[in-house]
Amino acid sequence: MSRTSKPHEIVERALELSTADSCVVIADEHSSANLRWAGNALTTNGVTRGRTLTVVATVDGSEGTASGVVSRSAVTADDLEPLVRAAEAAARGAAPAEDAQPLVEQVPASPDFTDAPEETSSAVFADFAPALGEAFARARAGGRELYGFANHELTSTYLGTSTGLRLRHDQPNGTLELNAKSPDRSRSAWAGRSTRDFKDVDPALLDAELAGRLGWAERRIDLPAGRYETLLPPTAVADLLIYQLWSSTARDAAEGRTVFSKPGGGTRIGETLSPLPLTLRSDPNEPGLESAPFVIAHSSGDDASVFDNGLPLSATDWVRDGKLEHLVTTRHSAALTGLPVAPGAGNLILDGGGERSLDEMVSATARGLLLTCLWYIREVDPATLLLTGLTRDGVYLVENGEVVGEVNNFRFNESPVDLLSRTTEAGRTEKTLPREWGDWFTRAAMPALRIPDFNMSSVSQGV
Repeated sequence: MSRTSKPHEIVERALELSTADSCVVIADEHSSANLRWAGNALTTNGVTRGRTLTVVATVDGSEGTASGVVSRSAVTADDLEPLVRAAEAAARGAAPAEDAQPLVEQVPASPDFTDAPEETSSAVFADFAPALGEAFARARAGGRELYGFANHELTSTYLGTSTGLRLRHDQPNGTLELNAKSPDRSRSAWAGRSTRDFKDVDPALLDAELAGRLGWAERRIDLPAGRYETLLPPTAVADLLIYQLWSSTARDAAEGRTVFSKPGGGTRIGETLSPLPLTLRSDPNEPGLESAPFVIAHSSGDDASVFDNGLPLSATDWVRDGKLEHLVTTRHSAALTGLPVAPGAGNLILDGGGERSLDEMVSATARGLLLTCLWYIREVDPATLLLTGLTRDGVYLVENGEVVGEVNNFRFNESPVDLLSRTTEAGRTEKTLPREWGDWFTRAAMPALRIPDFNMSSVSQGV
């Protein structure tokens, strides 16, 4: 069985080789294409291909069911049986799995399960690359330099189980990060976009946005640490709320370990988190942000279980009209907590705000800060979900509806849950690229948020 073997044939052969009580096989076919540029010129480009095979073996015993998981890349015919045996050996040597459940059954097979995997190529940049070249020329003429990269990935996932599931999902994922710098490197601005195919990304618009921000930075204003009315752009909101989602597992909440734990026991489901009618949700069928419609779990943890592979996913409201509605559960943790089954999904949307754009929100600001993005976000206290991090690539002072200059960077200390309770305005929801978590989570749509007293805890010398 070679690299040219069809993924579904690999899945079927691995299942045939299995001698475990049950088995899950996941074949991921990866392809990617990228462009990189610096100083208004392309520097590198490339295309990659790869395959990863994951085998989950489960073994029943007198004390329960144990699982063993082994993943390897570039699996050949000679590697396949040793891989299956390694997973079985891991299962036989493991203690019973706490999250053990019967494997999922009776999910209709994907009609394209036996088709060849989808692949990306440099052709995905057919329109984008010439437009980027035109942006280089405009930037050069305007006295600024553009740096950045564009990456497009396509993963075809084939999932087969000993209970008969045969599922397949194709996931495109594109990201663009663009930095504009002044020739002396004293000023920098950043913009990022998430896309499925690069057809909705306009380098000219991004360059114009960055040119405006570099213009704002010509005036420098130093401000002390403190609490400021702050406009968080969609990218910053995404970074904060993605971390909130990652921290919203039901079992941890029920056991009193998180911000979603109710004092005295239980969870905070049903409590009001925001005075605004905001809804934080995931939906595998969200237009433009489509993600896998079934669970794909390569390992078990607080937010996922290998036993749930293939479980259908539906739209889930995590927060509905400002109230906490669901916490992330596997079938196992749902049974432990008495909460509905609600696995995490591959996108996150916050809506329910107004129709004003970020620019319109700036125009309505008497005095406050406008952020570009956040980075180096780290958790300080799980009990309150207090996070710390830094601002980056431009913090701007707004006075009487206009940006009057760039200020120094700050370290912040804030909890996204607490921010929701203090938000006084949410703008128009739009697709965005999280700056901090973009390597792991890209499919997000968020509004800008107005926070009346965002805590800039100290001044930072970062850029």
